[in-house]
Amino acid sequence: MSVWSFASAPFLIAGPCAVEAVDVMDRVAEALARLAERHRLPVCFKASFDKANRARLDGARGPGLEAGLRALEHVRAAHGLPVLTDIHESSQAVPAAEVVDALQVPAFLCRQTDLLRAAGACGKPVNVKKGQWMDADGMRGALAKVRAGGCSDLAVTERGTFFGYGDLVVDFRSLGGLREATGAAVVFDASHSVQQPGRGNAGASGGRREHIPALLAAAAVAGADGFFLETHPDPDAAASDAATQWPLERLEPLIARTLDLWHRARETAGV
Repeated sequence: MSVWSFASAPFLIAGPCAVEAVDVMDRVAEALARLAERHRLPVCFKASFDKANRARLDGARGPGLEAGLRALEHVRAAHGLPVLTDIHESSQAVPAAEVVDALQVPAFLCRQTDLLRAAGACGKPVNVKKGQWMDADGMRGALAKVRAGGCSDLAVTERGTFFGYGDLVVDFRSLGGLREATGAAVVFDASHSVQQPGRGNAGASGGRREHIPALLAAAAVAGADGFFLETHPDPDAAASDAATQWPLERLEPLIARTLDLWHRARETAGV
């Protein structure tokens, strides 16, 4: 079992949006483990035990803390992948950190002081997703709160900014701005950057997954250290964020192209 660190660029964080049935989790984890081996790429399996920020009361949330952590523990043991999950409350930090290799703070909660400090105090790497309403410099304080908890292995994730009503745009200048402001590894979240909040069926978020390849290519050239991508064997049947999950069968060529662009950009720049 490899130890996860955000210092190993380039890297990939990927998996279904929420913890799902064992067969779905296993299929995704098997594909990610093969991809990691073939491309010598650090890959961290991501799934959320709770999607606590659903637009509607009846929105699918996942199995909850206890069952969700058991499912992630299974992935870790069965497939040899490090695992990452979201936490939404300070009380979830310690039990989650006992199982997973990295913690993540959702974008909507990126200014919650107690949550950030609790995540930072667990001794695990922490990824903080940039709020949809915030600029790069605004994340300086969020990362400082995590560091105040004692964490030094940090990442900050760009996932698009609200534009008008029900849509997001990505300003790729933000990648360099986030690195300058926070001193952390910078991740680009291709899945949530193509999300259209509240524009899906029955009040769920919609999205345009066909734009994911172009945005990943731009992020690779613009200087992202790592990439975040939700993937599923049958995206339209996914329990959460169905419109923005990338088909698992098409994942490897997309990542191979992204990595090729990432390395070419650095060779050209002399990095």
